[in-house]
Amino acid sequence: MKQGYLTDDTNCSLRVRISDTEAWLNIKSVTVGAQRYEFEYAIPMLDGEAMLSILSCKPIIEKTRYYVPMHPHIWEIDVFEGDNLGLVVAEIELDDPDEPFNKPVWLGEEVTFDIRYYNTQLSQNPFKHWF
Repeated sequence: MKQGYLTDDTNCSLRVRISDTEAWLNIKSVTVGAQRYEFEYAIPMLDGEAMLSILSCKPIIEKTRYYVPMHPHIWEIDVFEGDNLGLVVAEIELDDPDEPFNKPVWLGEEVTFDIRYYNTQLSQNPFKHWF
C-alpha cells in the first residue's frame, strides 16, 4: 500500500492511497485523539497513480497492512517501509472511544494521542529521523 498527501491543511488531510488493485481518495479530520471523521472514495487506478507521483508531498508512505480478527473487532497492523522502515503500528476501530476492548499480549505502547504516529506526520517527519 502506498499513500501520499495532497495538502498540509490544518483542518483535514487529503490523501490518495493505492494498493495492488485499487485506489482511493481519503479526507480525514486532523483532530488529535481516538475519534476522527473520515470520508473515502474509490477512484480509477490511473488517476490514483498520477496523483501519487505528480501531486503528493514526498516522501510517500509505504506500508503493508495486515488484518488480525479479535472478536468483535479487527486489528489493522501497519508494517512501514521506505523512510519509515522499522515502525509497526496497530490500530482498532471502536464504535465509541470509551468502548472496552481486549488488549492482545503483543500490543505495545499506547500512541493514540502522539501525533508523531499519524501518517500525515510520518510523511513530514519520517521514523528514520526520530533518533
